Amino acid sequence: METKATPSAATRPAPSAVDVFTYDEKIVRMFVLATAIWGFVGMLVGVLIALQLPFWPANLGEYLTFGRLRPLHTNAVIFAFAGNSIFAAIYYSTQRLCKTRMFSDAMSRIHFWGWQAIIVAAAITLPMGFTTSKEYAELEWPVDVAIAVVWVIFAVNFFMTLKQRREKHMYVAIWFYIATIITVAVLHIGNSLAIPVSLFKSYPIYAGVQDAMVQWWYGHNAVAFFLTTPFLGLMYYFLPKAAERPVFSYRLSIVHFWSLVFIYIWAGPHHLNYTALPEWATTLGMTFSVMLWMPSWGGMINGLFTLRGAWHKLRDSVVLKMFVIGITFYGMSTFEGPMLSVKSVNALSHYTDWTIGHVHAGALGWNGFMTFGMIYWLLPRLWRTKLWSQRLATTHFWIGTIGMLLYVMAMYSSGVTQGLMWRAFDEAGRLLYPDFMETVVQIVPMYWVRLIGGTLYLTGVILMGINMYQTIKSAPKELPDPSFAVPKVATA
Repeated sequence: METKATPSAATRPAPSAVDVFTYDEKIVRMFVLATAIWGFVGMLVGVLIALQLPFWPANLGEYLTFGRLRPLHTNAVIFAFAGNSIFAAIYYSTQRLCKTRMFSDAMSRIHFWGWQAIIVAAAITLPMGFTTSKEYAELEWPVDVAIAVVWVIFAVNFFMTLKQRREKHMYVAIWFYIATIITVAVLHIGNSLAIPVSLFKSYPIYAGVQDAMVQWWYGHNAVAFFLTTPFLGLMYYFLPKAAERPVFSYRLSIVHFWSLVFIYIWAGPHHLNYTALPEWATTLGMTFSVMLWMPSWGGMINGLFTLRGAWHKLRDSVVLKMFVIGITFYGMSTFEGPMLSVKSVNALSHYTDWTIGHVHAGALGWNGFMTFGMIYWLLPRLWRTKLWSQRLATTHFWIGTIGMLLYVMAMYSSGVTQGLMWRAFDEAGRLLYPDFMETVVQIVPMYWVRLIGGTLYLTGVILMGINMYQTIKSAPKELPDPSFAVPKVATA
C-alpha cells in the first residue's frame, strides 16, 4: 500500500514572519469633521446667548430665548464638540498604541452615526422645552436611553480592541480612556434613573436633597471624566508626538492617573455649599477638591516638562502653541476650581459669573485648545497632504487666545462685582443694594466685553474651518487605510 511522504522541515513552507494589518482612519476623519462642525454650531449659539443677556431683543421668539438655548449651548459644546474630539483621539491613538485595527468597523460606524443622531435630537428637543432641568443632563429619557446604548457599543468596541492588541503594555493614555468609558457610563445611568410619564417627560427616582446630591455627583464628574480624563489621554499621546520627545516622567503619569481618578469622584458636593446638604457632606467635597491640586498640577507639570529641550519648536509649530495654552489653562482651572470650593471663597463666588468664567477658562482654554492642536496635527496625516495655511492657523491661535482672555477676565470682573454687591451692608445692617437690578446694571458693560471675546473665539473656529476645507480639498482622491507589519507573536 502506497503512502504519501511527509514533507521535511526543510521543504515545508515557512510560516509568515510578520503580521500585516491596517488602521481604520476613515472613522477618525469622520469624528474630526464632526468636531469642527459641531464646534462652530455650539459656539455660534454661545455667541447668540452672550448677546441676549445685555441686549434683550436678541431673544428671538419662544424657541430661541436664552432659557431654551443655554442648555443647547452647553450640550453642543460638551457632548458634540468635545465629545467628537474625544472619540477622534481615542480611535486614532488606541489603534496605534495597541497595534491593531478597531475590533469592529460596523460598531465604530454605529457609534459615530448614533452619537450624531443624539446631538440632533438634543438640538430639536431642548429649544422645544423638553428638559429634565438637570445641569448637563437636561435631555429627556428616550435620548438618555439612546446615549446609554451608543456608549455601550463604543465600550464593547474599545475593550475588545484592547483584548486583541498586539502590544502587551498599555500606555498611560489607554488607562485614562478606560477610566472615562467606565465612569461616564456609571455617572450617566446613575443620574438618569427616572420614571417616564409620557414620551418626553419623566421624573427622577430621587427627591429633594438626594436628587441634588446625585445630580452634582454627576455634574462635577461629568467635567472630571468627560472633559478632563480623556483629554489627559489625548495630551499624553499627542503632545510627545508633536514635540518629538518622550513624556517627561512616565512614573509621574501613573501617579497622576491613580490619584486623580480616586480623588475626583468625591468632590461633587462642593457645588452645594450653603444649601440644605449636610455640613459634613459639603466639607468632604471641599476637602477632596483641595486634594485635587496635587494630581492635577502633577499632570500639568508632566505635560509642560515634556517640552524640555524643545521649547524652540514653539516658534514654528502652531500645534505646540495650542497644546501649551491648553495645558497652562488646565493648570489654571485645576487651581481655581479647588479654590472656589473652599467655603470662605465660595461665599463670594457662589451663583456669580465667576463660576461662568471658571468653566469657560477650562472649556475654551483646556478642551478647546487641546482639540485645535490635535486637529492641526491630524489634518496632514489623515488626508495625506500639507496643511493649507500655517499662517491662518497661527492667526487662529492668537485670535482664540485674545478672545478667551477677554471672555474670562470679563466674567471674573462681573462675578466679583456681583458677589461684593450682594454681600454689601450699610451701617444699620441692611442690604446696601436691595434692588437686584442695581447689580445687573453694573455688569452689563462686562457682558459686552464677553460678547467681543466669544466672537473672537468663534472667528478662530471659522478660520480653522476654512483651513480644514482647503486642506481636504487638496487631498488625494483615494485615502486607503494605512497598512503595517509587525513580527508575529509566537503562541503556545
